[in-house]
Formats: sequence, C-alpha cells, structure tokens
Amino acid sequence: MSRFYLTTPLYYVNAEPHLGHAYTTVLADVLARYHRLMGDETLFLTGTDEHGQKVEQAAREAGLDPKAHVDAVSPRFAAAWEKLGIDYGFFIRTTMPEHEAVVARVLTDLWDRGEIYADEYAGWYDVSEERFYTEKELVDGMSPAGNEVEFIREKNYFFRMSKYQQALVDHIEANPTFIVPEKRANEVLGFLRQPLGDLCISRPKSRLAWGIPLPFDADYVCYVWFDALLNYYSALSFGFGEDKSDWWPADLHLIGKDILTTHAVYWPTMLMAAGLAPPRTILAHGWWLLGEQKMSKSRGNVVRPLDTMDLYGRDVLRYFLMREMTPGQDSNFSRELIVERNNTELSNDLGNALNRVVKLVEKHFGGRVPDRGAYGELERALAGVARETVDAVVAEIGRFHPNGAIQAVMNLSRAVNRYLEARSPWKAIKEEGGRELAGTCLYHAAEALRFVGVLLHPVMPDKCADLLRRLGQDPAPTGFADLLEWGRLEPGAPISAGEPLFPRYELETD
Repeated sequence: MSRFYLTTPLYYVNAEPHLGHAYTTVLADVLARYHRLMGDETLFLTGTDEHGQKVEQAAREAGLDPKAHVDAVSPRFAAAWEKLGIDYGFFIRTTMPEHEAVVARVLTDLWDRGEIYADEYAGWYDVSEERFYTEKELVDGMSPAGNEVEFIREKNYFFRMSKYQQALVDHIEANPTFIVPEKRANEVLGFLRQPLGDLCISRPKSRLAWGIPLPFDADYVCYVWFDALLNYYSALSFGFGEDKSDWWPADLHLIGKDILTTHAVYWPTMLMAAGLAPPRTILAHGWWLLGEQKMSKSRGNVVRPLDTMDLYGRDVLRYFLMREMTPGQDSNFSRELIVERNNTELSNDLGNALNRVVKLVEKHFGGRVPDRGAYGELERALAGVARETVDAVVAEIGRFHPNGAIQAVMNLSRAVNRYLEARSPWKAIKEEGGRELAGTCLYHAAEALRFVGVLLHPVMPDKCADLLRRLGQDPAPTGFADLLEWGRLEPGAPISAGEPLFPRYELETD
C-alpha cells in the first residue's frame, strides 16, 4: 500500500469562505477520495491561518481581541467544508499550541545554526500581503499586486534564504513535477534569475503583537508566512492520532497561483535549511472568473459557495467545480454554466441511462438484475470501454486532473446510451424470444453504470451512493478492486428506480 499526503493552503481568517477556497478544498477532497479508492493510505490536511496583521486589523474592526476573532471565524470554514462533504483527516489551526511549539523548535534550531540573523531593515511594507518590497519592485509607487505600501525602518530577524537560491533552482530543474503546471515552474525560475534576498521572518511587537513569539527575542513575533507554512510539517506530529512525521515530504500541496512564490520559494528553502526534503509536488491552480474578472472582495463579486450549493445541491456543485476547471488554468463561473453541465451531462447522459435501465428492469424483470446472458460483440465492446475508463481515471488522477477523469467517465455513460440504442431492449422485450436478449442488454448496461458509480464516487459521493444503491450495490465502494473484472454485478440483485437522480434545472432569474 502506498502513502499519499496532500494539503490545501491554510485559509486566512480575515474573511468568510469563498468559492476559491471551496474549489481548492473540493479538489483536495476528490483527489484524496480517489487515492483511497485506489488503495493508498491517505492523509488530507486543511485548516486556517490565524496570525498576522490582517487578522489583527479584522479583529480590531470587529471590536474583538484577535483570539476571540479567530475562534469565531475558523469554525465557519470547518462548517462550510462539512456542508460540502469534505472528508479531511485533520483541520489544523495555527493557534494550536502543538503547532506553535513546532514553530518555536524550528526557529530555535535555525537560530542556533546561524540560519537566522538580526539586522536593521528599511523597505516598503505591504500590509495586505504582509511582506516587504524594495524600491525596484514597486510599480507606480504601489506593490506589484497594486496595494498601498508604507516605508518602514526597523531592526528585524532574517532567514538566510539567499543561501539556498541555487539549490532551489537545481531542484526545480531536476524535478519537472515539483511545480505544476510547467508555466508556473517557469515563472518561479524567472523569479530566481534575479538575486534572491534574505527573508525577514519577524515583526516587532511594538507594531504587531498578534503572532508566535520568537523563542530567542521576546520583543518580536514570527512572520505569519514562516509560521503558517510550517503547518504542513507540524500537523504530522500531532494531528492524525499518532506521530506521522515519517510521512514527510508531502506528496501534494494544492495552492492558488497567487501564493506561488511563498510556497515555491520561501517554503522549500526553509525546508532545506531545516534539513527536510521539499514537497514532491506543488500544484498552483487558476482563478475563478466572473465575466472574465477575478473574484475579489474589493470588486464585490465574490461567490459564496454554500449559496450556490443550496440552489443545486452539493454534488452538482462539486461536479461543476471539478469538471469545469483544468487545474492550472482560469475558468469562468456562472449559474448558466452549472445548469448547462447538470442538464446536458448529468441529467441527459448519466441520468437518462440509469433511468432507462432501472425502469425496464422494474417493469419486465421483477425489479431484479437479469442474467448476464451470452456476450456478443456489442457487450465485449462496452466492457472494453469500461476497462479503458478505469485506466484513464487512474492516469488522470495520477497527474491531478479530475476534470480529465470525469470526462472519461462521462464518455462511458454516453457509451451506455449508445449501447442501449443499438440493442433497443424496449423493443426486444416485445418481440417473440426477445426477453433473453433484452435481459442481457440490461445486465451489461447496469454493469457499466456500476463502473460509473464507483468511478465518480469521489466527485459526487451522495449521488453515486444513490446510483449504486439503485443497482443493488454497496453505496460505499471499497476500492477499484471492485472494477478488476467485468461481470461482478450479481444477477438477482434488487433494482429500484425512484425519482430522477439528476433533475433538470431551469435558470432562475433575479
């Protein structure tokens, strides 16, 4: 059994969960579920980042102290993920004392070995991003992200990040799957063509009190990113029931492309300095766009995922998010697109195939799966498509592309409809001697739909559990071992129709 450890970024608790957070977390959940089905022992980490200046400001605006603020906001993320069916292994909060102890231990070790030093620093500080910029990095007097900056001169502590610049370049070039997609790796390599400065990893308490105190200077707190990034490592020592530190390095960090530099430059150099291996893969996904514009609070176009879920159900939303975006690329979000995916693919293709099969079995075979019958050319062809679909799903998940896996499975559901049209069991059953042929057809169509139910279960666990239940199967598949051979669907298993699994939606107008 292989091990697979994946993480989402920690979500900053200065605001409510939005669609971008939901996408990353659903993507992680789907990948984790697929790996479990493929037999991998899997750890899935998510959580909240709770220190730093933005949190302190948000708490002040809410009239709360920072701890009360994060205690109020962090559970909203956990509640949202529960409603979206996220099956994570551990939800870490960076205010947990166990995490703070690991941060202090790493800081002490780096300080003792001279990897951290004190110096006076002057630079332009972006409060929104909580980082310094040099004069050369400013764009028209603003940060590269377009935020206001203020000039600050003060003593601080620095991590010797520049010491590891060449080692990081060498690692990226030697490991083409370290940063994906490739264009993000090229962005990082482009960034590293310029001299890499050392990283300021402290903030004086006189300016920012909300953070983990530096163990070697009580007048300073740790820079929020240095603290937060260590969660991926610290969680293994206390978050999963027993010490699982030997699971490091992580197999996959899922992040948005806007936090690429912190994860692909700061984090691996921190790990190198600490004597730890970098993660195996960092996948930087794209942004969801509304009308070709990135969602942002400042534009007032942020989508609340639970509002959309309430309209169409969580499995339809999960399906849309995984189907619509190719990880690494931007995608558009709209209710029109959700309705279109639901009506054309889930209702017309998959729902139609299931409805045809179960209703005919209920009507003509007493609600029991018919006998397998003799395999003809069409049956062997359908079985071949199903086996190819399993291989395609495994390959697509191997490169972290659930959208490709979904496309392969939906091709199988369309193959079921074509097979049904070719055999026309609704006609055969009315012809003399046609009952056996109709039964054979319905058996093989139901068997193909069993494959669909198992293969899409990580994406739509509730709907696919219902689908498998209607075919007389265990609603919780034990793994891809269930798909090792065609014909495991037992004749005589109870079939039930019920209401349409995927009702069509009409677009609501405001």
